[in-house]
Amino acid sequence: MNATILPGPGVKTRAPQTKANGDRHSIQSVDRALFLLETIAEAGGEATLTDLATRTGLNISTCHHLLATLIQRGFAAKVSGRRLYALGSRIIALSHACLQVDLPRRAQPYLEAINRATGETVHLAGLQGDNVVTLAVREARHAVRVETGKIGKVEAPHATSVGKAMMAWLPEDEIRRILAGGMKRFTDKTITDFPAFLESLRHVRRNGYAIDREEYLPGVICVGAAIRDQAGTVIGAISASTPMMRATEEHIALMRDEIGTATRALSAEFGEPNAQAKIDPPQAVAN
Repeated sequence: MNATILPGPGVKTRAPQTKANGDRHSIQSVDRALFLLETIAEAGGEATLTDLATRTGLNISTCHHLLATLIQRGFAAKVSGRRLYALGSRIIALSHACLQVDLPRRAQPYLEAINRATGETVHLAGLQGDNVVTLAVREARHAVRVETGKIGKVEAPHATSVGKAMMAWLPEDEIRRILAGGMKRFTDKTITDFPAFLESLRHVRRNGYAIDREEYLPGVICVGAAIRDQAGTVIGAISASTPMMRATEEHIALMRDEIGTATRALSAEFGEPNAQAKIDPPQAVAN
């Protein structure tokens, strides 16, 4: 006989939520499984079976069977050596896939604002597995512009400001995976020595932005900065590129300031706690 666990003092419970006008179309087991995932998250990311039963008001047997299915699908996981259940890696994979759609949408007005203020080509990049990928491009408004790549995989993350801006905040083993294909030399200023590259990333962390001074293309300077989420994890980067003919210190400073403002604001939108951005998102305007 299955026992129903009654909530202890101070423990809040709530029933699975369904739309009032859609109950006849809901599937109870699906609703309960999703409710369990929400409950694990609200409990701090991990909880015991007994605690989950208490918080959800479901009996232990039901919780156990639902969790077994969620574990099989990768949405939940058992914590090794402890009687705890945690959120599974499949949730992270889905959230990253969602982010690849959400980030360009949210970033678009910021890309346009940087493009209007600087007149230069602006790139938005993100991480897809072990690859740095360009997600959006806003072309320069000047007749003379630089060709710094289209949407798709960035072939030279070690030589570009978006690549360096993101890798500066990653663990060393993850940086090595991104650079597993080698550190190709593109110009005489390209850094191809891994220890020297790590040292350059230290400067990126200290300054809060990355700069590519002709490391990828001769005669081109790029400035980039990272976008981070509520956990402080890097989710993308924005860069602006200019030819040397316009690369005065004042213009580079303008690019740096515009990118810094945009990436701090986007990071704040994604919940990054240290993003000190108190500005409203810029409004998109037609050219």
